[in-house]
Amino acid sequence: MRTLAPQVLGALVRRYGHFDTAEDAVQEALLAASVQWPEEGVPANPRGWLIRVASRRLTDLLRSEEARRRREENAAAMTPSDAFVTPPPGEDRAPHEEDTLTLLFLCCHPALTQSSRIALTLRAVGGLSTAEIARAFLVPEATMAQRISRAKQRIKASGARFRQPEESERAERIAAVLHVLYLIFNEGYTATSGASLHRTDLAVEAIRLTRSVRALLPHDGEVAGLLALMLLTDARRPARTDRDGSLVPLAEQDRALWNRDAVDEGLALFTEATSLRGEPVGPYQLQAAIAAVHDEAARAEDTDWMEILALYELLARLSPGPMVTLNHAVAVAMVDGPRAGLALLRSLETDDRLAGHHRLEAVRAHLLEMAGDTEAARTAYGNAARLTLSVPERRYLQARAARLA
Repeated sequence: MRTLAPQVLGALVRRYGHFDTAEDAVQEALLAASVQWPEEGVPANPRGWLIRVASRRLTDLLRSEEARRRREENAAAMTPSDAFVTPPPGEDRAPHEEDTLTLLFLCCHPALTQSSRIALTLRAVGGLSTAEIARAFLVPEATMAQRISRAKQRIKASGARFRQPEESERAERIAAVLHVLYLIFNEGYTATSGASLHRTDLAVEAIRLTRSVRALLPHDGEVAGLLALMLLTDARRPARTDRDGSLVPLAEQDRALWNRDAVDEGLALFTEATSLRGEPVGPYQLQAAIAAVHDEAARAEDTDWMEILALYELLARLSPGPMVTLNHAVAVAMVDGPRAGLALLRSLETDDRLAGHHRLEAVRAHLLEMAGDTEAARTAYGNAARLTLSVPERRYLQARAARLA
């Protein structure tokens, strides 16, 4: 039913508008299905059943609102009384796949903050409950409910309609959609806080949603690049923790545990993405290329760091940022020595975006250890451990510091 949820919501919003109320109606239809289908059996057309039930519930909800009469008149004008059984004109021209993409665009509206875009995407397109999203981001359910509610109100206040953005806006909106999916995946692959290194449900959901976008935009190189990046990265998940949940760094992982099917699919997607003619290479394709170099190495010592360094230099020019610089510094250290990497890190010491972030101290510690400065490395590992909110990462950093002591 999670796959059907965005299709049903898209159909309702396209027909009637009222995004916030339609979303509530879809949730109630899904609840009804979870109760009735196990007893009565899954209907021959599950999507049509959900649309019919959600449409009826939406009508009830609209009647209960203050502007009841006007909304009833609009609904009557938009849809004949038998529309719940027979698709209205234009249904063939706007299949549910297009509805899903339009819904993604709507959830990533420029009027919303980044955190609101993520929450609304997971709720409306991912089909996750408010409680599930709240647990994933370690906030109370009431707080997440307010965030989602405010996001829907902002969309309503902006006057946004359920339609594809204009051609002039499309590239920017696609970029916003991909960025949200990228952030959801990253939080799932390496949780920023909590007792577990992974939030597998978020990583899996990000991959599923990116596959949906890929099916709708099969010739977009950056969409294929993002999906390739996710698959090539997520393939390492089985080897990233040991039996007690402790973090295992990339260089020490048992590569036989990597998911080879995911690696092969990611490599094929990356090859396809970079073979598209007339399209410039984007940052997700470059990150997928870096992930591919790591995944193609049978052993850590076989990694082609020269190629990775060249790719990071391209990425730093195309999409500069503190996290790119952090990873670039590691590549520089592997090719030109740790002191060269530390010199590059110094450029980040005044970057406010990394204020209080443990990764700067963690990378510094790693490079100092490579350089043989064990006392400074131990201090940096300790600083990083105090800054992180992730229990597995804290334990790993504390263990590195203790080993150097």
